[in-house]
Amino acid sequence: FLARSGLTYRLRISNVGIRTSLNFRIQDHALLLVETEGSYTVKKYYSSLDIHVGQSYSVLVRAKNLTHGHSFYIFVSSRFTKYELLGLGVVHYPDSRMPPSGPIPTRPAPFDFGFSINQARSIKWDLDVGAARMNPQGSYHYGAINVSRTLILENGLVVGSNNRIRYTVNGVSFLHPDTPLKLADRFEMFDELKIVVPSFPDAPQTAETMKLQRMGASVVDVKWRDFYHLVFQNPLPNVQTWHLDGYNFFVVGMGEGQWNEKAKSTYNMIDAVSRSTVQVYPRAWTAVLVMLDNRGMWNLRSQNGEKWYLGQELYLRVKGVGAEDPLTIPARDEAPIPGNAILCGRVMNHTNVWVPN
Repeated sequence: FLARSGLTYRLRISNVGIRTSLNFRIQDHALLLVETEGSYTVKKYYSSLDIHVGQSYSVLVRAKNLTHGHSFYIFVSSRFTKYELLGLGVVHYPDSRMPPSGPIPTRPAPFDFGFSINQARSIKWDLDVGAARMNPQGSYHYGAINVSRTLILENGLVVGSNNRIRYTVNGVSFLHPDTPLKLADRFEMFDELKIVVPSFPDAPQTAETMKLQRMGASVVDVKWRDFYHLVFQNPLPNVQTWHLDGYNFFVVGMGEGQWNEKAKSTYNMIDAVSRSTVQVYPRAWTAVLVMLDNRGMWNLRSQNGEKWYLGQELYLRVKGVGAEDPLTIPARDEAPIPGNAILCGRVMNHTNVWVPN
């Protein structure tokens, strides 16, 4: 990477992997964090950043005026892994005559979860900037909105027949039906999908129930514009990362052990960062608040590729009151399925006719 003295560069750093958290740093250069996943953050300097699977950050880096002929290392290292993996880059300047030298940029210890948790808690929403909005971000007072429903979602692991591993949410491992859920919903055939879990549990089940291999298409029915409190619990020894399609949520709290009602007293109800992907540390919990004002069928899933593929996901079906008939939903509220969409499964022989309101 060629840098020119005196200029400021914006770097967009994304973890597009499927399993491992990363730490990013540049030798002798500070990282000024300014944005994450569409939200402007309070500007703060970091010497390194932990970036979990599926997450993205924007940082500003000021190029040096005096380099004394040196180049500088860019380091990316794996986090929370038995064997540390390294990625290496180099920042050159026009007057760089020597390769990078000197101490390698310091990084947190491989299993220093405390460093990562404290860093995550330090990232705040900038209330004074407007981003792409006419009003500043802080004009939205999420802390003053009454919660409609709380879902406590615990990831798990079960071993079934032939020692096959499946991953679960509240004891249910997701299994895709023979008809895509959105198509079944569009043609009002949802109840015919016997594989759909009839009443997905709002909280983890008993220890014995959680050990059973229960499989099905997990769908949570949500009223349009309800305000949800989601708590992600992770009893396993690895970092989990969750992503919600179609929304950003406010990351109001993180803590060790199991979540309980007393944890609400620790929530950040003023300037918690708004994002769409969040980490949950081992044997810990993360709480988020989200306004479900975007109609449709939205996937909530593990960003770990293996866990997602083997069942750690569910769907939120967001509908307005009295809006069971898709033809009554205005296009401004939910884009219709295109007229040339390929139909399959139980709706293969239906005609895809949509009349705009």
